[in-house]
Amino acid sequence: MTVQSDLQKMIATCEAMKGSYLMMAQSTENTEVKEMFDGMKSDIDRHLKYLNNRLNYLNQKNQLNQKQLQ
Repeated sequence: MTVQSDLQKMIATCEAMKGSYLMMAQSTENTEVKEMFDGMKSDIDRHLKYLNNRLNYLNQKNQLNQKQLQ
């Protein structure tokens, strides 16, 4: 396993959780609960932004390293 593949798995898991939170928010009529799930979805969005930025950085770094080895 590489760090990149671990990050890809984490991103996929976060995307699934985001969908679950969205589904839960839409399936309730309780405003307080809806806001809670919307907030949790927003937290996941922030996590995804960080994880995707990290993955992009590592992919770019690996590409540069591969070019230097050639």
